Amino acid sequence: MTQGPHAGGRRQAAGPGRALVALFGIAALLVVPACKRRGRAEPAIAAPAITSIGVNSWLWQASLYTVKFMPLSTVDSAGGVIVSDWYQNPNAPNERMKVTILILDAVLRADALQVSAQRQVNQSGQWVAAPVRAGTVQRLEEIILERARNLRQAATADQ
Repeated sequence: MTQGPHAGGRRQAAGPGRALVALFGIAALLVVPACKRRGRAEPAIAAPAITSIGVNSWLWQASLYTVKFMPLSTVDSAGGVIVSDWYQNPNAPNERMKVTILILDAVLRADALQVSAQRQVNQSGQWVAAPVRAGTVQRLEEIILERARNLRQAATADQ
């Protein structure tokens, strides 16, 4: 054992233990980046392009709000698609509805929204396709558009 210049008069161990720790530290610095390159998933860091939605945000928010009582099977903000699962109204147990909402543009206007609905009725234990009541789809579109306009007006009033 030798006395080093920074030991302050004390003897420091310069044996194989210190060299081994330093070697493992260097090896760790070399191995960890290599693990990332071998196909292991890196932590998901949200880039701005990933976090922004690809459609009009007011139409998107209004659409989600309008169908919030229904179970949703598909929600794709980048593609502007909302598909509900079958919803059975407790007041009409022999009838169920499914709604699909497509937001087609980043601009808030009526032709950027497309709503479709399916309806089934229970006949002797079998769900059978039935026509959607007249005006149902149009009314859903009106509700979504009105809510989207209100959201836009509230956002511009805050600025």
